[in-house]
Amino acid sequence: MGMGTSVLSLRIDGELLERLRHHAARRGMSVQDYVVRTLTRGDFDERFQTAVEETEKFYGVNGVP
Repeated sequence: MGMGTSVLSLRIDGELLERLRHHAARRGMSVQDYVVRTLTRGDFDERFQTAVEETEKFYGVNGVP
């Protein structure tokens, strides 16, 4: 499957949008870039945690197979 881009439309309340704008502005980012970065980081964290759990199952928590 290709790695093109798609459009995702979200309906969020005004308070959340203002918080997102504030967080994005502090980082010098657009709200869109901030949200995408946050989602990407969350996805990475989830995949990394799964990899750690699978490694622990294979080697054991103490690193001994």
